[in-house]
Amino acid sequence: MPVRGRRSTALAAAVATAAALGATALATLGAAAPAAAAETPLQNYELTWGIKQSYRTYVGMFGSFTASEGATQATGNGAFTFTDGTGTYDDTTHAVELGFQGTVLAASTAHGFEVTLTDVRFDSGAGEITADVTTVDNLGGTPTKKGDDVPLATVDVTREMTDMATTLTEEAGEYLGSAGYAGAAGDPLTVVDTTPPATEPTDDPTDEPSTEPSTDPTDEQPAGPGNEEQPGEEPEEGTKPGTDVRNPSASTSTPPSSAAPAQGEIADGTLGWGVKESFRSYVVGPIAKGGITVSGGATQAAGNGAFTFKDATGTYDTDAGKLTASFQGAVNFKGHESGGTYGLDLTLTNLKATLDGGTGKLSADVTSLGAQTKGVVLADLKAASGDLKAAENVVTVDDIAATLTEAGAKAFGDFYTAGTALDTVDLAVALSDDAQLPGGSTGGNGTGGSSGGSAGGTGTTGGTGGTASTIGGTGTGGSIGGGSLASTGTDLPAPALGTAAGIAVAAGAGAVWAARRRRTQAQSAE
Repeated sequence: MPVRGRRSTALAAAVATAAALGATALATLGAAAPAAAAETPLQNYELTWGIKQSYRTYVGMFGSFTASEGATQATGNGAFTFTDGTGTYDDTTHAVELGFQGTVLAASTAHGFEVTLTDVRFDSGAGEITADVTTVDNLGGTPTKKGDDVPLATVDVTREMTDMATTLTEEAGEYLGSAGYAGAAGDPLTVVDTTPPATEPTDDPTDEPSTEPSTDPTDEQPAGPGNEEQPGEEPEEGTKPGTDVRNPSASTSTPPSSAAPAQGEIADGTLGWGVKESFRSYVVGPIAKGGITVSGGATQAAGNGAFTFKDATGTYDTDAGKLTASFQGAVNFKGHESGGTYGLDLTLTNLKATLDGGTGKLSADVTSLGAQTKGVVLADLKAASGDLKAAENVVTVDDIAATLTEAGAKAFGDFYTAGTALDTVDLAVALSDDAQLPGGSTGGNGTGGSSGGSAGGTGTTGGTGGTASTIGGTGTGGSIGGGSLASTGTDLPAPALGTAAGIAVAAGAGAVWAARRRRTQAQSAE
């Protein structure tokens, strides 16, 4: 039967090992627990782990991930979540053992490799995460290799079981294709119980609350990790208990400005877009060894994040669901430097977004290796809804899907093929001068829009893409995803790339980029 919410909290709390709580605390907890079976069944757990961000970035550059059979992947080439976790909790050792549903396949046709993870398991007592792993390496002629219950990482188990630090094992390096992974920090691991807390129905919802002491046996649990009584918190003066003082009722808030007409000119706005995460990582990584610079009012979020373009102008028609907005700011990508000359030198400026009934285009002026082409349609846009609804005279449309066009593929030197999914686009436009854009900026050109990327991060101006971040750690701007690629180059999975392929990529990527750009420019001139 499902584990009740309070019991699940206690179980998760009891997972803390002797190192975290001390042997005495665990002994006390074990003695205080009522006599019961040695093991308690668990179900409805989820495990989220990204393996290692630099590994995901690498695969995303040359291939893709496919999550299935209960597993999912977060947007933006994010972490993986495995579901339907079942297992046991040992009442004596306070250890949790769980197995999860889901399969994750990492594959690259270009480099001829496949890595499949399934039967993911977590053991808090052993402090490890394991999985069945199957690999195929066509480049080196290596036959299919399969390992059951392969230890992928050790885990620093915590009481909450959230954001637990992981360290990749030698076996992880062997199966993922890079000996450099052994002993490297992996992404943090989170294990949660998804069972809704149990609630007891009342006989009559109109009855007054009972003043009789509760006889619920769960209220008689001894104090322990996760069950400590917390002192009550008095609500702030003038508020009711449960009122979010950060979001007072409309009766006490500043009245909104007069509603803007259904159509007219845009007063201001921002566009958040990261182009493509793997491209940003490639530019600052160990192959291109380049940098990213923003100018003209554009900003970049910390951690080599997304870009924000500001000072929108254009028109809108909320009744018709139409919007046309142009934005100020530029972003430049440089890489493959040799003797002061760059094989990659790409600038995007004068970005323009259009929406009509939920679909539209994203265009920009593109300058590559000194040659400029204006108004290139880089991406087809698809919003979740065709409606443009204004809230306090601001129209906000987030997570707009962007797909690379044929013209966009040529602008990127055929680095990606047409139809490739790009980073999603976030739009926010002010319909009046006094409207408040996300981030607190007031509408009206010249006053500036919100800074940071599409996620609202802290913006930077210029530099080489800021400090690249990892989930649960930090790195330097010269690495893919904050890994150790920039300093050692050992994070590139050798079996995946192959020795010859690795040399070709490192030595010739700049020349290939430049040649593709020259070919594209020549074709455009014909």
